[in-house]
Amino acid sequence: MNIRRVVLDVDKAISRPTLLEIARAIDSVAGVHGLNITVTEIDIETVGTDVTIEGENLDVDALVHAIESAGAVVHSIDQVLAGSQIVQQVPRKR
Repeated sequence: MNIRRVVLDVDKAISRPTLLEIARAIDSVAGVHGLNITVTEIDIETVGTDVTIEGENLDVDALVHAIESAGAVVHSIDQVLAGSQIVQQVPRKR
């Protein structure tokens, strides 16, 4: 399956790793074309982030391993896009 985008909920300690260290770890995984790390929450000890990764044939296990090897923690996989093209989510009316 050609995974093209993954959105992860990732937490890190306030001091280490830095966002740049996490970005370098992600960028080292084969197939990564681009990434975005956005801080979503800060408390006394941790920083919460949303990490969006795009590329071709992304290996989610390798991405999680790279992030955790850098010293951060992946809490959840919040979005996966796969296939020959990226399909944007269409809001449903309820």
